[in-house]
This record gives sequence, C-alpha cells and structure tokens, in this order.
Amino acid sequence: MSKRTNITRLLDRGRFNDRTLRHLGWSMAFIAGALNAGGFLAVHRYTSHMSGIVSGMADEFALGEVTLGLSLLVMLLCFIAGAMHSSWLILWARRQRLRGGYGVSMMEEAGLLLLFGLLGAALSLHKGFFTPLTVMLLCFIMGMHNTIVTKLSGGLLRSTHMTGIATDIGIELAKLSYYGRESMPKVKDVRANRVKLRTYLLILLSFFGGGVVGALGFKHMGYSFTLPLALLLFLLGLRPVWYDVRLRFRLWRIQLESH
Repeated sequence: MSKRTNITRLLDRGRFNDRTLRHLGWSMAFIAGALNAGGFLAVHRYTSHMSGIVSGMADEFALGEVTLGLSLLVMLLCFIAGAMHSSWLILWARRQRLRGGYGVSMMEEAGLLLLFGLLGAALSLHKGFFTPLTVMLLCFIMGMHNTIVTKLSGGLLRSTHMTGIATDIGIELAKLSYYGRESMPKVKDVRANRVKLRTYLLILLSFFGGGVVGALGFKHMGYSFTLPLALLLFLLGLRPVWYDVRLRFRLWRIQLESH
C-alpha cells in the first residue's frame, strides 16, 4: 500500500500497523478533548460522557425529577443521532465506492463547530433560549466525532471514550508486566502488543492535551476558539475528499476521450 493512497483505504479496515489511522486517532482525540472543555464552558457539562449522562438520568428519574431526567435523555438521543448520521455518511460512501465518506463527515462536523461557536456567543445574550440548542448540538457533534475513528478502526479506537482507552492500557500493561517462569507448549504465551499500548497512551495524552489547550483557548479567546478547531478538522477531512474528487474527474475525462 503506497503512502500516497494510504489515507483513502481505511474504510472499516483499521489496523494498528496503519500509521495514518494512528495519526487520525490521536488528532481526533486532541480535538475531542478541546471540544469537551468548550462544552463544559458553555453548558457546564461534559457532553462526550454518556456513562455519566445515563447514570444521571437514572438518578433523576429515581428522585422524581422527570424534567431533568428527560433533558438528559434528549442529550443521549442527540449523541446517538450524531453517531447514526456519521455512520450513514461513511456507509453511503462505501456503497458509492468512495473513500471520502469520513472526510465528508469531518468537514460537516467542522461546519457544526462554527455553529456551536455562534450559539455559544449567543448564550450571553439569551441564555435560557440558546442553552438547550447548544447542548443538543454539542451532543450531536460528539456522537459524530467518536463514530468516525470507531468506524474506520473497526472498533479498535475511540476518540472521546477514554474509559475504554484507559481499560485497554491496563490490559496491555498487565500483559507487559506478566512474568511466566515456565514455557507451556499447550498454552499461548502472554505477550503485550506494544504498538497498541503506545497508540492508546498517545490517544489518552492527546485527549488530555486537547482539554488543556481547549480550556486555555476558550478562556482567553472565547467561542472564537472554535475557528482553529474547525479549521483543523476541515483539513483532516479535506484530503480524502479531494482524492475522490480528483479520481472522479480523471475517470470523467477518460470517458469523454473514449467517446
């Protein structure tokens, strides 16, 4: 597989030895960490944390706070809707023999990020009206964001779900530290996957680094900090989309010349 077309051949074929997939994983984790910080600034909630949302929803219903419970249910449904939408784009691209489905999803998410910036700025003027819309949009964005890397890696990687990443780090560290004194021919040796471990550690650190940068960025720049985040996401998605555009244009020219 050539380096030039590597990024176009990731659809549902993720492997840890694919350098492009690993780069995409930590880049998306960095953006997710920054977005999480921006979401907390806007609505005082971490909108990627669906475990907390579901637990909070159960608590609110148990305490009889039906309105709060329903609001958390809406957040969960918006996250699921974002995941569905992003998956639909990638599946559609595969059926059309395109490689830019996840690129289109990234570019669309970049546009939604800019919309989040506008809604965030409007919160200071009409907080009561714009807060629910902002929360729903953020959950939708985070659902899209997590799905892109999850889909491309075949479920091997997550960009927002650090609970799973931390669990996988623990599993690989256990394998790495396990010491077997005797070789047992009928039992498979315990071996850590060092590439996996490095990838998981890098994603965790990238998410943390993105959170620090996002918190500082939103603190000093306000919601205009969504501009560099949206630009980075747009550029990540542009390459595979541009590959498809050039390929289709080349095929169109060949068809014209043949006639």
